Amino acid sequence: MKGTFFKTTAASLALLTTIFAAASCANASASNASDTAGTAETAPETGKTYSIINVSYDPTRELYAAYNEAFKKHWESEHDSTVEITQSHGGSGKQALEVANGNPADVVTLALEYDVKAVEDAGLIEPGWVSEFPLDSSPYTSTIVFLVRKGNPKNILDWGDLARDDVGIITPNPKTSGGARWNHLAAWAWAQREYNNDEAKVLDYIKTLYSHVLVLDSGARGATNSFVENKQGDVLLAWENEAFLSLKEYPDDYEIVTPSISILAQPSVAIVDKVVDKNGTREVATEYLSYLYSEEAQRIAGENFYRPSNKTVLAEFSDTFDLNINLVTINDFGGWDEAFAKHFADGGLFDQIYEQD
Repeated sequence: MKGTFFKTTAASLALLTTIFAAASCANASASNASDTAGTAETAPETGKTYSIINVSYDPTRELYAAYNEAFKKHWESEHDSTVEITQSHGGSGKQALEVANGNPADVVTLALEYDVKAVEDAGLIEPGWVSEFPLDSSPYTSTIVFLVRKGNPKNILDWGDLARDDVGIITPNPKTSGGARWNHLAAWAWAQREYNNDEAKVLDYIKTLYSHVLVLDSGARGATNSFVENKQGDVLLAWENEAFLSLKEYPDDYEIVTPSISILAQPSVAIVDKVVDKNGTREVATEYLSYLYSEEAQRIAGENFYRPSNKTVLAEFSDTFDLNINLVTINDFGGWDEAFAKHFADGGLFDQIYEQD
């Protein structure tokens, strides 16, 4: 691949090996240090190097590469200690499952609230995490747009065009990808408006859309690679930040189309309580997530094409983002529990629609 920001599967496997090796060392040290490893520390130890793991979703690679460097400098300037941060990236639903099954993340920064709740349901995150940080623990937002080839040769302007027989679509799999779930719900919102909430017609439209999907990758970055690197499809349903990264990398090859309606995508962050209390990393993990709301971090988010939650900082990026886009929210679907049960649970609408194809 000639793109510099696209990662390979081999690199991801190597990263996971590093994560588990680092975690094993950290856990061994915690076990040897004290019989009370299950209690949280009260203050950073002078001269100590802390190690934390951030399990995140696919398109945040560039964001956290930049943020982690800024946070290291911030932490070291405030405390007489250092911090090392290991990243893991993949489809958000798959990442949540990995943490629930033992990937020892100190923090999770996932694509949506429901994926964090899956880690909570596994007994690793305490209830009430949504209120632990401002704005429902969502320090930045995004939305869903279309990435098309330069000149928009298929004249794809809105969701209705995705039902045409001459349009090939790339989107990830909603069973494993948080971004794909946002894609699905944004399309559903358009169809509800277009067909006056006639669910039979909405379902028919969604079924037609998925019949035009050429490949369902497990995560958003894989879908971007299929469209950008492998030249598959006519349109990529993409996180806004992912579309802008593609445009930045290949300005002469692609363009972004903003549909008439989309969805406010709210990635969620949380401390994995059982892990930080075992490893003695609660304070550094808390500050790591809190600092995402700082002006410095908010600008880093904007520079990486996420919408800052700080309105003053967001205004600095008004030339980048369409701030007048018509957005529905997850509340329009009854919240994530209701939306997941209806659309993405085993036997839900996505399974029914896709299996029929």
